[in-house]
Amino acid sequence: MYGWIWRHLPGPLAVRVALAALLVAGAVALLMFVVFPWAEPLLPFNDVAVNPS
Repeated sequence: MYGWIWRHLPGPLAVRVALAALLVAGAVALLMFVVFPWAEPLLPFNDVAVNPS
């Protein structure tokens, strides 16, 4: 899949590297601002109970 994306990016090597970095940054931003906030209430990590002894 990564090879397919790399082959379809236009321009010389420097432009391809910049476009690939922009694609990665966009994917990270999508995950951080959309997917993770949506999924956070569904995850059990905040259900912490400490029993007093």
